[in-house]
Amino acid sequence: MVKQVGQREVEGRGQPHRSISKYMRLQAKTPNLFYQPPGATFEELRTSPGCTPLFICGDALTVLQDLPADCIDCIMTSPPYWGQRDYGRGGIGLEETWQEYVTDLAAICSELKRVLKPTGSFWLNIGDTYQNKNLLGLPWRVALTLTDQQGWILRNSIIWNKVKGGMDNATDKLRNVHEMVFHFVKKSKGYFYNVDAARHQPRSAKVVNERVVSATGVSGVRYRRQIELSTALNEAEKRNAYAALDAILAEVQAGKLSDFRMIIRGVQRATHSDSEKVSGRARELRDRGFYFLKYHPNGSKLSDVWDIMPEDTQKRKTHFAPYPEDLCKLPILTTCPEDGIVLDPFAGTGTTNLVAFKLGRKSVGIEISEEHIAVARERCRLLP
Repeated sequence: MVKQVGQREVEGRGQPHRSISKYMRLQAKTPNLFYQPPGATFEELRTSPGCTPLFICGDALTVLQDLPADCIDCIMTSPPYWGQRDYGRGGIGLEETWQEYVTDLAAICSELKRVLKPTGSFWLNIGDTYQNKNLLGLPWRVALTLTDQQGWILRNSIIWNKVKGGMDNATDKLRNVHEMVFHFVKKSKGYFYNVDAARHQPRSAKVVNERVVSATGVSGVRYRRQIELSTALNEAEKRNAYAALDAILAEVQAGKLSDFRMIIRGVQRATHSDSEKVSGRARELRDRGFYFLKYHPNGSKLSDVWDIMPEDTQKRKTHFAPYPEDLCKLPILTTCPEDGIVLDPFAGTGTTNLVAFKLGRKSVGIEISEEHIAVARERCRLLP
């Protein structure tokens, strides 16, 4: 995972696309002298009671080909960005054209799909790059290649807002302060997903002056007044609306619901659409005169925009772009069961594995740089 955080302008890489890249040819010709197939070591990880990470030093494609099929629960990774860093031992990201980069990364993702369980998830953080002042859109080029050519299913495209970015002295464009995180699965239904791990901590309802008040201050007084003054509801609809409001306030008082909103015909408009042909809410408003929007008692789901500060690298001498621990937490918590295994095929200095260890998950980290592997092992050995 050796790369610079953020985008960098890469000039002069415009050679014609070739089906087999320099990276692929080097992997075929050059023996990986420092790599030994995981074999029994990976089996020991699967059967051991602990969650100490397993680090394998070698090229991602070569190592992945030696792992068994359907053995990984969650993949979280950030591959090197094209044309921005050199491992010293080669590796992906050094291709002569961006087309070759997409092809090489797709080849690795094909192996990732093989080793991922049918219930598993693949999270890919990838940044963009300029070529001759043209922003290439590499994250989406990779994502669409995976969905169109390999059959991956894209469940979310997340914007990682880094809040602050690196120095940008360009006078003809805006600063780049975001990267993409894609969530892929192998099948559309039945994959593991702990949605409660992706919720905001809910605020609690309370009782004020003997009146139930929801988490955001809804007591029902305003809704009662609106029902009373409504000219769009008949008397039977008003009685039903009063009774339904009392019932939902009782749910709030019992702790079954933290918050709600009431939509009343003629007062509030239907959410999303007022077309009765396409909106069930609009039809309910027409037939019943009101409906409720209920907030989940465990809190609302997080959005697909994550505000996470990049890791401070001023004191880092061995890695130029480690991604922050917070970027790994939600993917692991939501899509890796407690007894599952996390994989990072571009482990860098082991941030994914470190987070997996802290969260009590087993993990495998593949990294081409021996120096980074040493740092990763040291980071995990220092854990309490």
